Amino acid sequence: MCRTLAGLLLVPFLSIQAALAAPQSATLESVVVLVDHAKVVRLPERAQTVIVGNPAIADVAVQRNGVMVVTGKSFGVTNLIALDAGGALLAESLVRVSAASDSVLTVQRGMDRESYSCTPECQPSVQLGDAQKYFGEAGAQTSSRNALATGRSGAPPQ
Repeated sequence: MCRTLAGLLLVPFLSIQAALAAPQSATLESVVVLVDHAKVVRLPERAQTVIVGNPAIADVAVQRNGVMVVTGKSFGVTNLIALDAGGALLAESLVRVSAASDSVLTVQRGMDRESYSCTPECQPSVQLGDAQKYFGEAGAQTSSRNALATGRSGAPPQ
């Protein structure tokens, strides 16, 4: 039955038997997603509950037909567990969240860092790890602009 279940998995999850039989140092398969990006992943059959170890790193939204969306929220690694209706472990996988770096220019000024999206012209693009002042000012401008665009303008954030 375990081999049948493992054959049905469409994402890099490990079956319960494989997870129990594996040495403690064995690495779990990974779902890789970028910060502020989403990835569609298929759940194992009979999955009823999905647990994210650290929701500050990644979030999941379970959709219909055994599909879930994994969204990267912060840099790091967490785990993802799928359980059936009875609470039995169906699968476990790691979620690795990293930064997109192909179009981001990083400017280091002493200990302060600023990020710019250069696609093709460089514009401020706050990233986790940027200097607090730069992050706050650029983030406030983005929030104000979004509020104006959606008709929710009020006093600009301080």
